[in-house]
Parts: sequence; structure tokens; C-alpha cells
Amino acid sequence: MRADYDPARPLTVIRLSADGAAASIERAVAVECPVAIEVDGFGYAVMMMTPERLEDFATGFLLTERLVDVPGDILAIEPFAAETGWIVRVTLAAHLRGRMHDRVRHRTSDTSCGLCGLSGLEQIARPVTKRPPRPKASTETLFATLGTVRAHQPLNARTGAVHAAIACDATGAVLAAAEDVGRHNALDKLVGMLARDPALHADFILVTSRISYEMVDKALVTGIGLLIGISAPTSLAIAHARAHDLTLIALARSDAMLVAHDPHGCFA
Repeated sequence: MRADYDPARPLTVIRLSADGAAASIERAVAVECPVAIEVDGFGYAVMMMTPERLEDFATGFLLTERLVDVPGDILAIEPFAAETGWIVRVTLAAHLRGRMHDRVRHRTSDTSCGLCGLSGLEQIARPVTKRPPRPKASTETLFATLGTVRAHQPLNARTGAVHAAIACDATGAVLAAAEDVGRHNALDKLVGMLARDPALHADFILVTSRISYEMVDKALVTGIGLLIGISAPTSLAIAHARAHDLTLIALARSDAMLVAHDPHGCFA
């Protein structure tokens, strides 16, 4: 992508006040557009998303879709601007092309859904190859990290319209952060960032959204031991975390947070 690409656009709006006053002001609006993912010449998905970090997104997306097992399975990622959005063309290693042909489908996803277009309910339960490790971060570290989240949301500071996914080490140091209008897309970007840089060893991931089944599933792909959400988890998210020993914390606030699942007794 172009280094100068701005994922926000200026918009002139009318600000109405409770006292009846009206004034024209300028606001930044988060860009949302269709991004088509083409894999080995097949149209695999169209995501409505913020078109930045598309190489990271494509890597994370293919990993969480189980189309590839490691980043090295991806031979090339080529994003380019189209008339109405973006296209990301991906080339996979030859030994994975049979997997792609078995899974190919045309899928349209929006910012509120992460499992649109699966052909049957049996496809939801996809394999998790390894158990996540015991998280090392302390409770004090988690609360301290919450206080730094805003500093890693520059696009949201401008627009107020995007989610973030943030990876931290056991000390709470932020290793990587990604933003997107879609919470799933933000997490896929982060998954891709971690996968493409083996030097990043994350202990936990924090997301500024609710925790649904697919958010837990994406976190499991990264191999981290702890997922924290600013909002609440769903029943299926908790069940998925319990089935695979992922530590899950929700409704994280500066004064309290809820431990939904703690298989190692780290926060008991």
C-alpha cells in the first residue's frame, strides 16, 4: 500500500447544541470500503473494512481461516486500489491449493459478522492445533495496560469509529496494535503482524470490543494464553475458550474486570 494512504477522510458536519445553537465543523471520518481477497485466482471473500495494513490483514485472515498453516505458506500478497475499493491478490504454496479449492466460496462480510457465508454449521468447529500457554502477566500489569490503550488508537482518536486489537508482552509493553472499523478485521491484522514478525512474543491480547466465538478462535491461532475484552463475552465464546484452555477476561475497566475462564488459576 502507499505509505501516504490516510485511513480517515475530512467531512463537514453541523454541530447542534442543546441550547439550540448550530455550527459548521469539520470531523475526520474513518474510511470503510470493500476489500476483495483473491486467492490463487479465486474470489474468496469481500470484507468491509479500513483499507490499511492489508498485507498483515491478509496473512492473519488466511491463518484464521485455516487456509494456511504458517506465514511461509503465502508466496505473495499484492494489494492494489480498484475503482470502488481494494483488491488483495494472494498466491499460496502449491501444496495448499487443494485445500483452497475445497474451501473456496464467495463471501460478503460486514463489520458486525465474522463467520458469514460458511456453507454449513459443521464448518464452524475448525481445528485448533495447540493449547495456549499459561499467561504470565500479573493483575497489576493488566490494569496498568488498560490505562495505555487510548495511546495506541490514533485512528479512533481522530474518528471515534474504529476498534483496536493490541498485543502485549508479560510486562504490559505493547508489541503491536491494529485498528479497523471491524473488530474481526482489527484482530486479523494483529494476528498477521505477530505471525510475520517472529521476534514478537505476545503474552496477551486486548480488544476494544465484545468477545464473540470468532474472536476467541482468532486469538487461539496466535498461540497467546490470554484474551481481554473491553466489552462482554458471548456464551459460545466462553465455551470455546473453556474447550481449548484460553484464559478469558471481559468487561475490563480501570477499576474492575471479570474473569470468565481461568484454566490455570492465574487470577483466582
